[in-house]
Amino acid sequence: MIDLTPIIRKGFERLASRTDSWATDSDQLQINVLRSLLKRSADTEYGRQHNFSKIVKNKDIYSAFSSVPLMKYEEMRPLVMRMIRGEKDVLWRGTCRDFAQSSGTSGGKSKFIPITNDSLYGNHYRGSADVVAHYLRQVKESKLFSGKSFILGGSFANTLGIKSGRVHVGDLSATLIRRINPLANLVRIPDKKTALMPDWETKLPALVKAAANQNVTNISGVPSWFLTVIRNIMESKGTDKISDVWPNLEVFFHGGISFEPYRDEYRRITDPSKMHFLETYNASEGFFGVQNDFSDPSMLLIIDKDVFYEFIPVEGNDKRPRPIWELEKGNVYEMIISSSNGLWRYHLGDTVRVTNTAPVKITIAGRTKSFINAFGEELMEDNAEKAMAEACERCGCSIINYTAAPLFASNGKRGRHQWLVEWEKAPVDENKFAIILDTELRKLNSDYDAKRNHTIFLDPPEVITAPAGLFDRWLKSAGSHKLGGQRKVPRLSNNREIMEKLMTMF
Repeated sequence: MIDLTPIIRKGFERLASRTDSWATDSDQLQINVLRSLLKRSADTEYGRQHNFSKIVKNKDIYSAFSSVPLMKYEEMRPLVMRMIRGEKDVLWRGTCRDFAQSSGTSGGKSKFIPITNDSLYGNHYRGSADVVAHYLRQVKESKLFSGKSFILGGSFANTLGIKSGRVHVGDLSATLIRRINPLANLVRIPDKKTALMPDWETKLPALVKAAANQNVTNISGVPSWFLTVIRNIMESKGTDKISDVWPNLEVFFHGGISFEPYRDEYRRITDPSKMHFLETYNASEGFFGVQNDFSDPSMLLIIDKDVFYEFIPVEGNDKRPRPIWELEKGNVYEMIISSSNGLWRYHLGDTVRVTNTAPVKITIAGRTKSFINAFGEELMEDNAEKAMAEACERCGCSIINYTAAPLFASNGKRGRHQWLVEWEKAPVDENKFAIILDTELRKLNSDYDAKRNHTIFLDPPEVITAPAGLFDRWLKSAGSHKLGGQRKVPRLSNNREIMEKLMTMF
């Protein structure tokens, strides 16, 4: 295949260069986005109900917009279900035909996020272009377009049982693949039929067959899912290095879960002289961020692609939403979004740490419901991921998946955290691993450290080895076992519901 990278590079680099001014003009860009969103939705049912046409004329448009109520998914569900049934101009203009099925709410139901034409072409695809743009800007020697992109996708299997040409409900990645520009299919694998297969058992061998003999230069997907596919490809080729199969592989565009627990294993199986890892923040609700500097693990918040952001501080008593011009470096916030898929002041459920304010850069701190605070320890997901990665590195081990939950005091014993881990490569000394994990958590989290001090309130963590394949079986039992989908194992739970279910499956 001819290397088209030199021809394509200049356009992508121009795209990336627009972000250079974001250190100074981000406030106005976000106001412009808000005004555009309100104008385009003023004649919808939701827009009329909340006076969007008046808000957009207000000189202080953000203050006026603050009168619109904050919304959680359960409050929005009835409106979305009407959209799925074909009603138009409900939350966004026109009729929406695509919906992304995402992780369940506290009520156990799946969420269905509208994927409107405006959000698809004004946010998701443009965000993907930004990823390539910032990568090519950083890697001058790249030959990205000399081979194929291997993109893992989900399917249109859904909990509503919808199988219709009128409306499509499934994973976001399935919609992105189904509606992608046909020209892109010339440089990506697998074909649509394989990419959209719903059953894991038949899809995995089909993916191996589709990819094992291709010239793959880049891969995109969730780290845990992709590792499963790569292991099977290496096995089929009789090697323990994917770089032997794909010698021109140069970058993994990853997202969905933290990469840190998987980084060492990916480094081991790829060629370190040419391999890069670039994080993205692409959720069912929108494409929000991209790592634009390999020396900085934080991501640049994409502020000109049909998403208006607000942030609620996780700490403190003042829970007033803030626009980006009121952010403070170092603080953790819950993200609130308004976007062209009809989400208005919507609780995304993610928390982010602001690492820079001009331009705004963030790291994902975790989910608002993914934490452990059973003993006042305030353990967040980013603490867990960093501590787990450090323990793996120091013990020379690697993981496939893990989850943690509190074990409450009983029989004269203090409470503690249980960590259920499925190993790719188990540590020689599991007790040493637990000690390092505990030590790192204490370094990262002062509340956890205080509760662990002198083991007065909280005992050391307990690490339990999970049987091979346990988490896959659990996902499948929950109707969530779909390669490349949005379903993933919760890292931290503040109760024992998930842990107890997993323990019964040993």
